Amino acid sequence: MACEAEKKWEITVSAGVRGSRFFQPPRVALPMIDVCYGVGGVSGQPGCIRYSAVTKISKDSSEETVTNWALEKLLAINPVNKSFSYEIVDSNMNGFKSLVATTELTQVKDAEKEATAITWSFVANPIEGWTEKGPTEFYGSALQRMAERMEAALSTQGA
Repeated sequence: MACEAEKKWEITVSAGVRGSRFFQPPRVALPMIDVCYGVGGVSGQPGCIRYSAVTKISKDSSEETVTNWALEKLLAINPVNKSFSYEIVDSNMNGFKSLVATTELTQVKDAEKEATAITWSFVANPIEGWTEKGPTEFYGSALQRMAERMEAALSTQGA
């Protein structure tokens, strides 16, 4: 019997950040990721690998446990269109056997002022028990919340 190649999901989500001309540090943009550091290669150069994780601290603050973690390899940086691509090379996140993503920043103008649109596209294996609509809605909502946090941080800085 012929083996059919496994189908991949191709998902793109986007959100705008008014007043932003640059990408904020992960603590502002992604507060749930509380651990992020390089583990290989030259930082910011294709081939470098970073470890990122979400930790949980016990109610009595006596114990810290890692709940989700990923090793991500930077594949390419494109300064012309302000984008970068990476892949998850290892992870404990359920369902993702493979993921290659691209993040792109684009200047846009809305009725109020200039903004930066953040577009996150990825190709991943289908996740058992989900349809493609599930991660599209989940990550679209997460990206919108990230944009709102970035915008709020910028407004408190007087941007």
